[in-house]
Amino acid sequence: MTGGDDAQDPTPDFSPDAGSGARQMPPRIRPGSLLIASTDLIEPTFRRSVIYMMEHNGAGSLGVIINQMSQAAVHNLLPQWTDLAGSPRALFVGGPVKPDAALCLGILKPGMSDDEELGMRPVDGRVVLIDLDADPELLADQVEGVRIFAGYAGWGPGQLESELADGSWLVASALPGDILAPPAADLWFSVLRRQPWPLPLLATHPIDVLRN
Repeated sequence: MTGGDDAQDPTPDFSPDAGSGARQMPPRIRPGSLLIASTDLIEPTFRRSVIYMMEHNGAGSLGVIINQMSQAAVHNLLPQWTDLAGSPRALFVGGPVKPDAALCLGILKPGMSDDEELGMRPVDGRVVLIDLDADPELLADQVEGVRIFAGYAGWGPGQLESELADGSWLVASALPGDILAPPAADLWFSVLRRQPWPLPLLATHPIDVLRN
């Protein structure tokens, strides 16, 4: 997505099956893409996860899980960022890599631009990576809110492509509101529901198939 209206759904990054004999295009991943865990991905760390991708190139891929809240409050660990943190004001579990390191994404207010001198680096559209050593008071008029993640999800060269080929992930475009969505919103469900047919059917897949 190249910024714009949160209420409009972006063009998906995947190509739905057009029928028998049709050649399916490989999914296109870029900063701003979402990886949606498939119903076959039952590994506890990534089960029903939604990952916001920040980097994808020949050196590997990097993103953060945006729908796993931790029990740690922002004001206990990074109190200066409490007022800008999106509700709930908790750290989120970004992934299994470097869980003791924090990473922050922010959403620019419409019409605002990123300013590296204030500690913001563009990711995609209104989404920016924010330096946690920056002064949050200087960013208060620039951003709608921030989300702070402990750790991240990372893949080496070719590793993510292999997982995509195995059907572990679906790929779609993010909306800015996805970053700050509260856990109660069930982001995995809502992102699937807004995709082209027949992917919305996957949103009804039971969490525990043995109980269905």
